[in-house]
Amino acid sequence: MSRIAKQIADLREQVRHHDRLYYLEAKPEISDLEYDRLLEQLRDLETAHPDLLTPDSPTQRVGGEPVSALTAVEHQLPMLSIDNTYSTADLKAWGKRTEKLLREAGNTAPIGWVLELKIDGVAVSLTYEAGRLVLGATRGNGLIGDDITHNVRTIPAIPLTLELATPPPRVEVRGEIFMTNSALVTLNEAQATRGLPAFANTRNVTAGSIRLLDPRECGSRPLRFFCHGVGDTSPLPIDSQSELYAWARKAGLPVAPRTQLFDSLDALIDAGTELIEELHELDFEVDGFVVKVDAFQQQQLLGATTKSPRWAIAWKFEKFEATTTLAGIRVQVGRGGTVTPVADLEPVELAGTIVRRASLHNADEVSRKDVRVGDVLVVEKAGKVIPHVVRVEKHLRKKRLTVWHPPTHCPECQTALIRDEDGVYIRCPNVHCPARQRERLKFFASRNAMDIEGLGDKLVEQLVSTGLVTDYADLYRLTTDQLTSLERMGKKSAENLVKQIAGSRDRGLIRLLNALGIRHVGPRVAMLLSQRFPSIEALRQAPIDELAAVHEIGEVIAASVHEWLAGEYGSGVIDRLATVGVKLDVPEQQRIAEGPLTGKTLVVTGTLTGFNRQEAEEAIRQAGGRASSSVSKKTDYLVAGAEAGSKLAKAEKLGVQILDEAAFAALLASQ
Repeated sequence: MSRIAKQIADLREQVRHHDRLYYLEAKPEISDLEYDRLLEQLRDLETAHPDLLTPDSPTQRVGGEPVSALTAVEHQLPMLSIDNTYSTADLKAWGKRTEKLLREAGNTAPIGWVLELKIDGVAVSLTYEAGRLVLGATRGNGLIGDDITHNVRTIPAIPLTLELATPPPRVEVRGEIFMTNSALVTLNEAQATRGLPAFANTRNVTAGSIRLLDPRECGSRPLRFFCHGVGDTSPLPIDSQSELYAWARKAGLPVAPRTQLFDSLDALIDAGTELIEELHELDFEVDGFVVKVDAFQQQQLLGATTKSPRWAIAWKFEKFEATTTLAGIRVQVGRGGTVTPVADLEPVELAGTIVRRASLHNADEVSRKDVRVGDVLVVEKAGKVIPHVVRVEKHLRKKRLTVWHPPTHCPECQTALIRDEDGVYIRCPNVHCPARQRERLKFFASRNAMDIEGLGDKLVEQLVSTGLVTDYADLYRLTTDQLTSLERMGKKSAENLVKQIAGSRDRGLIRLLNALGIRHVGPRVAMLLSQRFPSIEALRQAPIDELAAVHEIGEVIAASVHEWLAGEYGSGVIDRLATVGVKLDVPEQQRIAEGPLTGKTLVVTGTLTGFNRQEAEEAIRQAGGRASSSVSKKTDYLVAGAEAGSKLAKAEKLGVQILDEAAFAALLASQ
């Protein structure tokens, strides 16, 4: 190889390396300027030595001649649409039908369930032969699409050559082309400077871009791609959807983040419900999730209707969008001291209600989206999540607006704010801050905490502002006369509230731990800790390593709990609650006594005759053990019923002790 040829090859490899870091791993090592210089150096060398130019060079993404028209392409395997559901009840019903169909087909192996983001983009098919991209096509009507190869080649996230030592003879990759919100903002700013109309949303501009006849114009628009499946393909060394994602990443094909595999549909639904709260962190539009059966063999057994595969379903949520003006940015202080910026909006109708506020989540998000008072914003509400700001319509910014900076001191108590180690959140460290007191008391009284009916937000604000309550214990000293002195509080309401507060003394340690607002402690952590330490004194005396040894707790949570209980504030809270008669242990009827399975982890699989799955797991807990859904090296016993599947094989491989139903029942009865 000549010196020039080697230099060109090295530059191509560098560009592909940085493409991978940027589009696959989201970990760029160099600036855009440095990347552009590499590409320009490569382009100059290829221009000077045209005999060394190859079709798969990164320089060949943009610059081809326009096509005269889009030509039709027949899909060898139809690109089917996916059925939709908007409720967890319907999703669970689909799961039960899926399990039933597989049983009827003679397949009793456990089902793996994949959760992936449903990208709001345009479905496409990419065909590679011997590792080289030869065809890009739209979905069209599912049977026939349009040839958009000339445009697909301009998208940097799509590799022109698969990064595999031995690529398959033919592979058809299916996925979604989309545009990020930040890219749309930049594109619309460019449109405005040229006197052209702005694009309405990311999906519309994506759909229009990939059908352009001139690839140079398409290449000027920053499109992205995520892979989510395969079509007509030579045999691949993979047996499941989750293995496909791993294969795709190795091949240089981007896969959507947050893709996860679960061994139960219930666990998937729990994770998806939590994930909805975090979707604002993404820079691209998502209108739901796609749920898939993992194993290809099970997918084949389930088959498809004329329109949709039976092994996949779209779990969508209602998503509403509106445009309004930002009237102001204020901050609110949470019970843990977190200072959160909130957007005050010009009132706008969204999902049938008038919206005046939207979350901005944290100061870094305000900076990343460059949100400024006076801006025109796109605001979105998805599911039950509070409205949030999607993007700023910067092309409508007619004058210089002031950059927003986060406060340096708490707006309520003027204490200097501190920033988390991870640099995302700023907090007020003053535990006596009136704002923190209000929010703590509101949460303490909430249904999932001490469940004090009648102690609403407005009343809490009055109690704190009048000085009647500054601490949890103060609630239990309130009298009817004190309450009736407050606005809109009659004698009967005051008497009822005093009774409600008194009744909450006996809620027990689990609810109390959750109600105290200790960082990282929610209902589940409170339950796990209370099972191991059934009194507040036992918790106080436990060293950090003993707390961390509790299953699912770990060092971070253990340190937070230990620090709170041992600290001056937390210790004082507990002492004062004890003084007013609040029960600081687990009620006798809720306690799990030491039993034959204390400290043991068990997994139940297959069909038992004397128990259903829930009854078996409850029996384990009552015997002091822990019921888990997955087998690992930490599993002590696997309870195997009829038709036990892959969990049994895994347990045998790991040397986990296997119990049949008779041995399980005998163990439960032993002393």
